Amino acid sequence: MSATHVLIELLGEIALLLWGVHVVNSGVQRAFGSRLRHALGEGLKTRGHAFLAGLGVTALLQSSTATALMIASFSAAGAVELAPALAMMLGANVGTTLIVQVASFDVSHVFPLFLFAGVLVYRRSRSSLIRDLAQTAVGLGLMLLALHLLVETMRPIEASATLKTLFAAVTEEPLITVLIAACLSWAAHSSVAAMLLVMSLAGAGVVTVEAALAMVLGCNLGSALNPLLDAMGGDPAKLRAPFGNLINRLVGCALALPFLGPIADGLAAIDPDPARLAALGHFAFNIATAALFIGVLPQFAALLRRVLPDRPPANDPATPLYLDDAALSTPSVALANAAREVLRMADVVEDMLKGSQAAFAHDDVARVLQVRRTDDVLDTLYDKIQLYIGAIDHDRLSEKETARVFATLALAINLEHIGDIVDKNLMEMAAQRIHDRRLLPAPAMRRIDAMHDRLCEHLRLAVAVFMSDDADAARRLVAEKENFRTLEREATERHFAEMRSGRPDQIETSALQLDITRDLKRIEAHIAATVYGLLEKSGDLRASRLAPN
Repeated sequence: MSATHVLIELLGEIALLLWGVHVVNSGVQRAFGSRLRHALGEGLKTRGHAFLAGLGVTALLQSSTATALMIASFSAAGAVELAPALAMMLGANVGTTLIVQVASFDVSHVFPLFLFAGVLVYRRSRSSLIRDLAQTAVGLGLMLLALHLLVETMRPIEASATLKTLFAAVTEEPLITVLIAACLSWAAHSSVAAMLLVMSLAGAGVVTVEAALAMVLGCNLGSALNPLLDAMGGDPAKLRAPFGNLINRLVGCALALPFLGPIADGLAAIDPDPARLAALGHFAFNIATAALFIGVLPQFAALLRRVLPDRPPANDPATPLYLDDAALSTPSVALANAAREVLRMADVVEDMLKGSQAAFAHDDVARVLQVRRTDDVLDTLYDKIQLYIGAIDHDRLSEKETARVFATLALAINLEHIGDIVDKNLMEMAAQRIHDRRLLPAPAMRRIDAMHDRLCEHLRLAVAVFMSDDADAARRLVAEKENFRTLEREATERHFAEMRSGRPDQIETSALQLDITRDLKRIEAHIAATVYGLLEKSGDLRASRLAPN
């Protein structure tokens, strides 16, 4: 077999290995994405808990990069202290070694079972969870198949003096070997895939044991680059956890590189097989670096906070605070970010309602202009949230997360409509009233003021329902629509009474009151609409208000 043929086969098998890792990661994220995020969020009581949480989540995902992105997002948002976040990173590093340990044994005979069972269950099952788990089984089968093919392809290299000489020349200098393996791991976005390739090279005798261990160091170093590069360009606080993880890897590599020979001898005493020795080296490296750093994480975290201080608050209120593009590769995190940004929209809408209330109460032109500028902020946030949610890979979301997408969009859409009503209707009437010097009766002003207060209260209740899925609160919110309907009916009756009086100035004033009441009722309808999805799911919402025949 020619060297070109061998190279082409290797490239195809590496691609299959990478695809298998991707399929496993996607399947696990769709099946357990929200639960994994919850597990990370819960594992914060001590550094030990955080370490175990990072280890467990990464063992399931088989991607320390995905776990690192979740951790970086939590840490930057203030949901996780930096020291536990760094402990999670250490656990994630150890978690990636587990599948490598399993693959270091001859498990090639089970890949047909994974593929057959996975495809069969995927085609037969109607449950999205079972289908996601079946996809994970197919991904594991593809990984094991790729590993089997790599081993078979490597065998002729043992007999090829040219290829062996080439690999020997490339891996002769340990530092160069580390850098080559780091580039390979970075390009693959997977230390697991890179490690399986290193094990194949070592098992085939293509590289020496010392060179294989140098490549192990490089694989670990390269896998720390991806989370750091993904976090670039945003809030410096997001760089702290991945940068700390990179420092951990660099220190480990610097300490281990001069002692590759003695390390190889020590590991060979445990298991002389070159492939398993490389896997043991991978495990030992991550355990050693975790043990080295976990005791000094509080001091290390303080140093990172000094080196990477918090970014000053943005002056532009229309700048999204939580729409982190780096999190898009982890859909469950991206969805949480979008939800947090929509809650900012709710705060903006409440400010607009309070501004509208002040504009009517005090005939304040400055408030009218401020509310209209605030609507521009709301529109910008809404547009950016739409684009961000559209960029999320919805195929990797679970059913629960997909429902959360619709709830998030429903809240955002209704908030944007409320902003438009306040800007284009209420503020237009407020400005016209100020211009015409038209006074409203004191009882009318009290009613308008009270309706604004109730709308702000109901908006806060809608936000609470969005965060808690409280069906009882949702029912109370929808029931309040009837009160606004009554207010509109009373305003209509007063207007008809004024029309019968025949006094033009009174008719104009009552018409203005009616228009304001109707617009405030429309806002109430949009607030209530934010919880319709929850009430439909709980069976508390009728399909129509029409009485049955």
